[in-house]
Amino acid sequence: MPNQSPRLLLWLVALGFFMQTLDSTIVNTALPAMAHSLGERPLRMQSVVVAYALTMAMLIPASGWLADRFGTRRVYFSAIALFVAGSLCCAFAHNLSQLVAARVLQGAGGAMLMPVGRLAVLRAFPRADFLRAMSFVTIPALIGPLIGPALGGWIVQIASWPWIFLINVPVGAIGIIATQRFMPDSRAVQSGSFDLSGYAMLAFGMVAVSLALDGLAGLGIQTATVRVLLVFGLASIAAYALHAVRVPQPLFSPALFRVPTFSVGLLGNLFARIGSGAMPFLLPLFLQVSLDYTPFEAGLALLPMAIAGMAAKPVAQRLIKRIGYRHMLVGNTVLIGAVMASFALTSAQEPLAVRIVQLATFGFFNSMQFTAMNTVALKDLPEQHTSGGNSLLSMVMMLAMSLGVATAGALLANFEDFFNAGVAAQTINAFHATFVTVGLITLASAWIFWQLSPDEPLADGNVEHVEMG
Repeated sequence: MPNQSPRLLLWLVALGFFMQTLDSTIVNTALPAMAHSLGERPLRMQSVVVAYALTMAMLIPASGWLADRFGTRRVYFSAIALFVAGSLCCAFAHNLSQLVAARVLQGAGGAMLMPVGRLAVLRAFPRADFLRAMSFVTIPALIGPLIGPALGGWIVQIASWPWIFLINVPVGAIGIIATQRFMPDSRAVQSGSFDLSGYAMLAFGMVAVSLALDGLAGLGIQTATVRVLLVFGLASIAAYALHAVRVPQPLFSPALFRVPTFSVGLLGNLFARIGSGAMPFLLPLFLQVSLDYTPFEAGLALLPMAIAGMAAKPVAQRLIKRIGYRHMLVGNTVLIGAVMASFALTSAQEPLAVRIVQLATFGFFNSMQFTAMNTVALKDLPEQHTSGGNSLLSMVMMLAMSLGVATAGALLANFEDFFNAGVAAQTINAFHATFVTVGLITLASAWIFWQLSPDEPLADGNVEHVEMG
């Protein structure tokens, strides 16, 4: 029997959170080095990020059912094992196709780490202590994105890019041993039937749309195939929507969308995060390819963005209480779009201080956006729909990240051709045009938040949010 110490369980779940969030950001700074090693162009490496995020989006809806069916210990053990196996395969990949396949395996493990870990904590702690417990385990989830870009750049410079994956092996080994000893094997008393057909429709739709966007980035998929994928993907998502209203136990209850704030928050997350998901991919690439930063310098340059993002959390809470969700989200979305577009003014001659302020400003407003979007989506859900709503929101967040990177890759590829940017020094125009476009996409999402009630009071004066940036 494992030693089911609540404190040791928190450390174990915190370790899983750290592994997952670190790996979501550590890769971005290493993409140019990976491209050089694998004989690829740096501006065509978005599939490495898309594969990971899209796999997570696909598997998050199934994670809760798997934990109920097979037990939290077995599923958490399998998640870490898959994550470590995927990391090893990434490190020994010899071409882009192998690396993308390995990232899919890694994403399959990462998809279950956060939801199953959160579920284990929920079942191990009384409701009165749950918020405090989750606050403890989400601290590493904040540290991972903070150090990820700089750590990735540093490892690439002192060693080589495979080591950004190999460092997961000893950490994962500790997690596997600890899971066997400290993770309770809790499961639902009666796990309901899983909506397999609905899940298949939704998963196929997400993959098809993302692959269509990836095809637009010049990954060898013909234009006709791209269009067919896009049509089939959208049709599959529409079929799921029709399916969900006629089956007794759909994957996600249609009743969720009868809550106006949830509908607005979910759609806002999807479209506003396309720009926010593109920026962590674009910025390290831009700094290295167009401004000649080293990988470590590019990682360090992103630190002000992460630090400002952490500092924005309490400011967001006070601002929401003061002016309400509608005014805060509409105004903040416009500001984020403008800041994204402002990177089109960045050049090698720009003073470093200006660049730091620009990155910190983006990180500050972007963090406030995440806090407000996530809170408005979940705050009015009835108790019986909280779990399903949180799972759907988590899936949409990862899907939007995947779509953001795929969109950025497609835009870069098209603008690169438009400006004839075959030489690295000429790619700056392609990046500038891409920054303006993702800024406009983000700006357009402000209309979604305009649909919120103009007087949106806080029910309890407390703002909570899902920590997934």
